Amino acid sequence: MKNLEYYMGLNYKIEIVKDKTEGGYVLSIPELKGCLTCADNLEKGMEMLEDAKKQWLIAALESGYKIPEPNALENYSGQFKLRLPKSLHKELTEKAKQEGISILQPTGL
Repeated sequence: MKNLEYYMGLNYKIEIVKDKTEGGYVLSIPELKGCLTCADNLEKGMEMLEDAKKQWLIAALESGYKIPEPNALENYSGQFKLRLPKSLHKELTEKAKQEGISILQPTGL
């Protein structure tokens, strides 16, 4: 069973935004909705965010809330299929041919 220690060890993305109105910074973990804190400096902000993360996870575990895990780049291939009108496909193919390239590349699938 996944526990607090497990989730605390995961490498979640951290977002840092400079607060131009109040000064300081707003730090958050976007994958943990509502997990954020504010601080005058980044060092203190990182400490406070770690505590906010811990409290967020404790509350989620106690309530049975499904805790999302970080999105790792390994989960993405870097490829996607795109549907477009035949007329645009024709135009792109002709333009690529004029420039000596192909729009069709093997995907390795």
